[in-house]
Amino acid sequence: MSGHGTIRAGIGGWTFAPWRGVFYPEKLQQAKELHFASRALSTIEINGTYYRSQTPNTFAKWARDVPDGFVFSLKGPRFATNRRVLAEAGDSIKRFLDSGPTMLGDRLGPILWQFAPTKTFDEADFGAFLELLPKELDGKALRHTVEVRHDTFKCPEFIALIRRHAVPVVYADHPVYPAIADLAGGFVYARLQKGEDTIPTAYPPKEIAQWADAARSWAEGNLPKRVEGDLFAPALPSKKTKPKPRDVFVYFIHGGKVHAPAAAQAFTALLT
Repeated sequence: MSGHGTIRAGIGGWTFAPWRGVFYPEKLQQAKELHFASRALSTIEINGTYYRSQTPNTFAKWARDVPDGFVFSLKGPRFATNRRVLAEAGDSIKRFLDSGPTMLGDRLGPILWQFAPTKTFDEADFGAFLELLPKELDGKALRHTVEVRHDTFKCPEFIALIRRHAVPVVYADHPVYPAIADLAGGFVYARLQKGEDTIPTAYPPKEIAQWADAARSWAEGNLPKRVEGDLFAPALPSKKTKPKPRDVFVYFIHGGKVHAPAAAQAFTALLT
């Protein structure tokens, strides 16, 4: 659709035993799970890169296993984000980027930098971290997003900082972590984490429909009414400019994990 970014919906990872017989066929070989998942969904957030380094061959294999149009998001390593002084994360960031993520080619989506719930906002130090994030690698543009999970980030200074660096903040639908809605950067990244295993689609169908409507607004470059109350920067001047279409990445993750794939599929079905 003209004037509308691409909306993708997915899950976290593809290896989860309870998905067998619920999402995956019972007799599907484990080695074929990514092949199956990438044809049922349009994106997957890889959590393994947060805990350990991968290799160029691994990234290349993942790229070969998925179809055209499929996109991975990658979690940046904890060694970069779980530190007292973020300005000293340069070596960890470089080590991660040197491990071969660009071998994913056009399957490489956003890189998610997730911070501990105990990490508080320090404007100078957080700004120094954002300065360390390269805009491109091996001739390929990189897209970064940050997930902050402490209430001290709910301030105009943080919003001004991410706008200046054009790095969007993750919108988190979570029972505890702050939900911060802002249109910094050229895409939107939402992690919907209030699902329940007792619901066949993790979220009730009515709520999935509401999130689909929100995604359409994001893709058009607008702030959805559903999240307007989560914009913690009312004092910042707003420029009256034409909305800029944005790609949207929505992940049903953490809460209601057993039925997260069904949630992503139900969400996607409402977009067509």
